[in-house]
Parts: sequence; C-alpha cells; structure tokens
Amino acid sequence: MGLLGEVLLLPFAPVRGSAWVIQQVVAEAERRYHDPEVIRAELAQLEQRLAAGELSEEEFDRLEDELLDRLEQGGVAPLVPGATPHGAVPGTDGAAQAHGTADDGARQPGRADPSEVEDG
Repeated sequence: MGLLGEVLLLPFAPVRGSAWVIQQVVAEAERRYHDPEVIRAELAQLEQRLAAGELSEEEFDRLEDELLDRLEQGGVAPLVPGATPHGAVPGTDGAAQAHGTADDGARQPGRADPSEVEDG
C-alpha cells in the first residue's frame, strides 16, 4: 500500500501514537516491576519493618512470598502483545541491543555485509 496507505491512515495517526505510548509505558512498568534490584530493596524494607514490629510474621511471610514470586517471574514474556521484555529488540535475542546494534536482517546503507567483503 505504501504512500497511499499512509495518506489514507493519516487520520488515525494520533490513535496509533497513543497506543504506542501506552505500550511503552506498560513495558517500562513491567520491567521495573520485575527488576531484581527493586525487589531486593523491597525485601530489605520488609525485613526492616518486621524488625521494627510493623509487620506480623504471617504478613511478612505473605509479602515475602509475593516478592520472591515476582523475582522468579522476571524472565517471563510481557503481558502486552508486541511489547518486549526488559527493552529487548523484537526479532532478536536481546544481545544485539546490549551492544547498541539491532540486526533485523536489513542492510544499513554504507555498511558492507561481512560475507561480501573480500580479504586482501
């Protein structure tokens, strides 16, 4: 459809943009929710509250179990279709993003394919 399709769908651009923003916010919230450092800090805070007598043993155990479950679920796929866990690039294993590149199979202009470079 190309250019004609973009022109016809232009009135829906705000909706598509809003959907993208919502998807990004949810993905970030999920990343923070399952972040091991945040969970460890919350566990430490629970222990402090228990030591201060603000929590009962039963309440502490329940909350601790919830936090440990979140820690175990850290690698689970996100709930939003199309969102990627922990900022990974769709279609990759995430290693490409960690190195600042995303290889989606398309060649970038001005960059030679390593298989096409001749030695010599």
